[in-house]
Amino acid sequence: MKAIVIALIFVFACVGSSWAQMAPSPSTPAAAPAAAAPVKDPVTAALKMLLPTRQKNVLAAIDAMPADKFSYKPTPDQMTFGHLVVHIIESNNGLCAKAADVPAPKAEEVKDTDSKDKLAVAAKASFDFCTDAIGKMSDAKLGDSIELFGKQFPRAMAALGVASSLADHYGAAAMYLRLNNILPPSAQPKK
Repeated sequence: MKAIVIALIFVFACVGSSWAQMAPSPSTPAAAPAAAAPVKDPVTAALKMLLPTRQKNVLAAIDAMPADKFSYKPTPDQMTFGHLVVHIIESNNGLCAKAADVPAPKAEEVKDTDSKDKLAVAAKASFDFCTDAIGKMSDAKLGDSIELFGKQFPRAMAALGVASSLADHYGAAAMYLRLNNILPPSAQPKK
């Protein structure tokens, strides 16, 4: 229970960060506040709000990393950038399937030594699957007991895993880019 509370706090922090990015700037006149209606399926709605920006940034980070740097790892004990991309693909497919209670896609297995192009296509497909799966998700099932990482959890843990891994994976990709003197997508000047 303590782990779920901590995970919820993390998700709300991630959601707050995303909402802050979507808020009007001080120079933009804000509309008069309206009474907020209750949101149907608030966890699902929050994931739907987070996913597009995270997808855009992660895929842009994969695109920004030169092909010859997919074997780069900051230290001998860390994973390569290519391995990070494989991990992102597997996480998207597995966690989104569990969160939405849909079958994981029958995707061709990728390896961290595959080409940048092959990994980028598989990463895009994993985000497309995640978008489709979250589109079918219902908060009504979040209390169901599921197996996740070899243990029993409420389905909500998979939804929290989606939210936290979206932030974590982009953070890791951004770090790999910066260590190679490449400005991450979210740090690029606005056009």
